[in-house]
Amino acid sequence: MTACWGSTFFLIKDLLDRVPVLDFLAVRFAIASGALLLLAPRAVGRLSRESLRHAVVLGLLYGVAQILQTAGLAHTPASVSGFITGMYVVCTPLFAAVLLRSRISAVTWAAVALALGGLAVLSLSGLSVGYGEAITFCSALLYALHIVGLGAWSDARQAMGMTIVQLLVITLVAFVATVPDGIVLPSTTGDWVSVVYMAVFAGALALAGQTWAQAHLPPTRTAIIMTMEPVFAALFAVLLGGEAATLRMLVGGLMVLTAMFAVELVPRRHIESEVPHIAV
Repeated sequence: MTACWGSTFFLIKDLLDRVPVLDFLAVRFAIASGALLLLAPRAVGRLSRESLRHAVVLGLLYGVAQILQTAGLAHTPASVSGFITGMYVVCTPLFAAVLLRSRISAVTWAAVALALGGLAVLSLSGLSVGYGEAITFCSALLYALHIVGLGAWSDARQAMGMTIVQLLVITLVAFVATVPDGIVLPSTTGDWVSVVYMAVFAGALALAGQTWAQAHLPPTRTAIIMTMEPVFAALFAVLLGGEAATLRMLVGGLMVLTAMFAVELVPRRHIESEVPHIAV
């Protein structure tokens, strides 16, 4: 799942030269929604009212995060975007601590400071933060909320239905935002192949896998596995996206990854224990 997500950064950056952000997202998640509806047409009907409501909230969080992340990617190198997006792994235990009322340890605060330092190395230009880096970081905050919410609300028996609803909500959010200006579709076979790959594998199947897995794993254990996403993003950007591996990228990325692993590997009983139910 993380390899699929990481492989999309340089593909999206290339595609956005020809297709606007919202148009791309609307088409991508419409295909993803249709694919899962064909695969499991009755899954949504089996959802409880509570799970349906939760899936709508999660879809809104994920949809807005996708818009911000993709818009930021148009102004940020794919490798940098991948590392900044990966900061949701640091933000996840912070949001979990607030929502679950768990105490944040000193080690966690140190990891957060290290991650922010890594973000500064990656994205600061003088004393200002670039537009692309700033909105990408906002998307990371929303992804963290999505992980915490999915960990609390996901039900393995209803994972497919919740995934479809999330995808439909994401599609609706993107279409509402882009329809007034019309929709620009991919114009080449290669672009359509990229969109279908990102829709089916990095969209529908990856989100279904995450929804099912988080019914069995608490947010922090899920997050440590997801630390591989920015690693794959940088790897694919350098190997296939034509980006150069700079010292700034390596140092900043190492700082962020160190913070991610530190905050996830240090035991936190309150967060790693069974996740309480969050009412909405």
